[in-house]
Amino acid sequence: MSLDVRESVPLAPLTTLGVGGPARYFAEAADEAAVVEAFRFAEARGVPLFVMGGGSNLLVADRGVDALVLRVRVRGIELLRGRGEDGVGETRGGGVDGGGGEAGRALVRAGAGEAWDDLVARSVAEGWAGVECLSGIPGDVGATPIQNVGAYGQEVAETIVEVRAIDRATGAAVVLSGADCGFGYRDSRFKRAWRGRYVITAVTFALRPGGAATVRYPELQRALAAPAGGAAPPLGEVRSAVIALRRAKSMVLDPADENGRSAGSFFMNPTLAPGAAAAVIARIEAAGVLAPGEAIPRYPADGGRVKLSAAWLIERAGFAKGTRHGAAGISTRHTLALVNRGGATAEELLGLARRVRRGVLDRFGVALSAEPDLVGFAPGEIDDLVSAAHL
Repeated sequence: MSLDVRESVPLAPLTTLGVGGPARYFAEAADEAAVVEAFRFAEARGVPLFVMGGGSNLLVADRGVDALVLRVRVRGIELLRGRGEDGVGETRGGGVDGGGGEAGRALVRAGAGEAWDDLVARSVAEGWAGVECLSGIPGDVGATPIQNVGAYGQEVAETIVEVRAIDRATGAAVVLSGADCGFGYRDSRFKRAWRGRYVITAVTFALRPGGAATVRYPELQRALAAPAGGAAPPLGEVRSAVIALRRAKSMVLDPADENGRSAGSFFMNPTLAPGAAAAVIARIEAAGVLAPGEAIPRYPADGGRVKLSAAWLIERAGFAKGTRHGAAGISTRHTLALVNRGGATAEELLGLARRVRRGVLDRFGVALSAEPDLVGFAPGEIDDLVSAAHL
């Protein structure tokens, strides 16, 4: 048996928040055969299968998870030179152009178990543009398509061309085109129509050898003193600037940081239809929370929608950096991050999240949605945090 299954494994040490109870069963899969074996193990024992990444976007219930928790450890980073990688039982979905020799791009395939920032560092070192603004983000490669990971004006949706996965229904390997993944703001079909169907084992990115860095985010432009429309700085300089910005907000893993025990941004920025956005903006203006000459942060989003800043809304609703709720708190550096101050429980973190969400909803009429996966909670227990409805 290639799959080593353990019982009652504590999950808190495997997450960046450091809270939560144990997994009933826990295993790591180093290859696709072990993934299929995990399917069979869970089915034979009548328990769900939960796939865990690097634990950086996860809140585990205090009671733990009554499931087989599987950590996919498929490794390897390779520059594809051609398309002769078909495997037994593999089927292909969608149409993606051929190999690494194609002019203007490098097709780079990374195993789902590779650390995301290792891939970014390698890409920057090689001069492959396309992911440099995603530097310093914790977690594994396999999680990035699910969430459509993004930061500082860049998303993985811009570079993902293929996702290799195992179909739980058949046990066969499939290759899904990036175009078919339905990417949106922190969203994909893996979170909706395909939820629970596939276990990702590798992701292929189309990067740009010798390409210019993406410097379109105003905060990053200021940090680099790079004017809009000017020449792009070197990839390494952009990576360093992004990491510095993240570190200033306690958004890089640092055991010595008092805000280090977090899941990153706990709430997603709300995106509203134009009419709803206008109503919210009018409500904010009437609330008297704007300083003289202050503008409400707003940005264009997909489908003509308007994206508002969740951090700004939280602060204007009266929640300051450093706010505490038992042993849980809001980061002293970044309002979007909820942190474990030491010995916090999942219930304390959820309690704080609900306080913040209710405050923003009551003040401005905007319901925030949690960004991390909330795992091990009973049906209906977290509906208010994961299915927000906007005005």
